Amino acid sequence: MSKKTKISATTGISLVVASMVGTGAFTSLGFQLVDLKNPGTILTLWLAGGLMALSGAFSYAEVGTAIKRSGGEYTFLSELFNPLLGYLSGWISLTVGFAAPIALSAIACIEYLPFHIPYARLFGVLLIVGLTAIHSLSLNTSAKFQNITTLLKILLISSIIVLGLVLSPETDNALSFNSSFIGELKSTAFAVALIYVSYSYSGWNAAAYITGEFKNPEKSLPIALIAGTILVTVLYSFLQIIFLKHASYDQLSGSLNVGTIAIQQMLGPRSSIFFSGAISLLLISGISAMIWTGPRVTSSIANDHLLWKSFTNPKKGIPVKALWFQAILSSVLLFSGTFEQIMIYCGILLNISALLTVFGVIRLRRIKKVSFNSQAKKHKTIPKDYKSPLFPFFQILFILMSIWIIGFSIINKPIEAIMGIGNLIVGIFTFLISNSMTKKYVLKSGTLTKALKD
Repeated sequence: MSKKTKISATTGISLVVASMVGTGAFTSLGFQLVDLKNPGTILTLWLAGGLMALSGAFSYAEVGTAIKRSGGEYTFLSELFNPLLGYLSGWISLTVGFAAPIALSAIACIEYLPFHIPYARLFGVLLIVGLTAIHSLSLNTSAKFQNITTLLKILLISSIIVLGLVLSPETDNALSFNSSFIGELKSTAFAVALIYVSYSYSGWNAAAYITGEFKNPEKSLPIALIAGTILVTVLYSFLQIIFLKHASYDQLSGSLNVGTIAIQQMLGPRSSIFFSGAISLLLISGISAMIWTGPRVTSSIANDHLLWKSFTNPKKGIPVKALWFQAILSSVLLFSGTFEQIMIYCGILLNISALLTVFGVIRLRRIKKVSFNSQAKKHKTIPKDYKSPLFPFFQILFILMSIWIIGFSIINKPIEAIMGIGNLIVGIFTFLISNSMTKKYVLKSGTLTKALKD
C-alpha cells in the first residue's frame, strides 16, 4: 500500500471518537440517579470510566507501536502469548464483536429519527449496506466520510455543552453539591454504575484495529488512542453537568431519555425533534467506524489461516469481501432478535481480550529488556518506542477494574456466559480445522506463503 493511501492521526482520532460516542452518554444518567443522589458521585463515575479507558489506551498504544500490524487483539495476543488465544479473540470479533453492535446501533438510529419509518429493520439493512458500500470504495473515501461525520458529532455535542453552560436553568436543578459524596463512592451502587459507564466508553481501542493503515503508526497510533479517549472523557463529563444543571432530580431519576428532558428544559419543547435527529446522526458516525474497523480483524486472520484466506486484503488494501461478510452477519443478527443477548456475552469475552492485551504490556517490557541487552553490545543507540507512563500503574488499574466488570457480568448473566463458552468452543474447532488444512498443504507443497497468496 502506498503512502498516499494511508491515514493520518486526525482520522485515527475521529475513528476513536466515533466508536466511543453513542447513546450511553444521553441515556444512562437517569438510571445512575436512582441509587446515587450526589452530582459529585456522578461526575466521579464518568471520570473514573474515562480513566479506565485512558489506561487501556496507554497500554494499547505501547503494544500497537511495537507490533505495528492491524487486527487489534487478534494480532496482539497472537504475538505476545499464543496463536490460539489470538485466534479466539479474533473469532469473537469476526462473528459477533462488530456485527452485533452494528445491528443494534442501526435499529437505535432509526428509532431516534423524529418521524416514523415502516419496516424499520429493512431500513436498517439498507443503512448497513449503504455505509459498507462507502467503505468499499477506497481508504481515502473512508477517511473523508469518517472525518466529516465525526466532526459533525463533535460540533453537535460541543454546541449543547456551550449552550448549557451559558443559559441559566429555568427550574430547580439536580446540580447541587450540598452533601458529601464520599460515602456513595464506597457503595455497591457506584460499582454497578461504573460497569455500565465503562460500556459507554467502549470503542477507545478502535484505532488499534487499523494500525497498519497509519502513515506513521509509531506517532499516529498513540495520538489517536490517547487524544480520542481524552476528548470523549471531557465531552461525556460536561454533558452530565449540563443535564444535571437544566433538569430536576425528579425529572431525571429513572428516565431513559435524560438528554431529551434536559434539552427540552434548556431550549423548549420543539427542540426534541432536532435532538432526536441529532442522535441518529451520532449513531451513523459510530456505525461507520465499526463497519470500517471490523473487517480489518477478519483480513488479519485471513493472512495467517487458510480457512479464511478468501478474506485476505487485495493489493489496494480494502478488505472488500470481509466488509460484505460483516454486512451479511449484521443483517442476519438484525432480523434474529437475539443480538442484544449476543452483545452481552461478546462484551464479556472482549473485555477478557482487552485485559490480556493490557497485561501483555508487562510481557512486552520483558521481551524488550532482553532484546535491548543483546543489541546494546552491538549498537550505540537503539530506537525508543512509545512507552505507557507511570508503568505499571495504569495497567494494574485497568486489570483490576476489568476483573470486577467481567466477574459481575458472569454472575449476573450466566446464560450469556454459557453462550460465550459455546462460541469459544466453535472457535477452537475452526482453529483446529485451519491448522489441519495448513499442515496438509505444507506437506504437499512445502510452503504456506503461496497458499495464502493464491
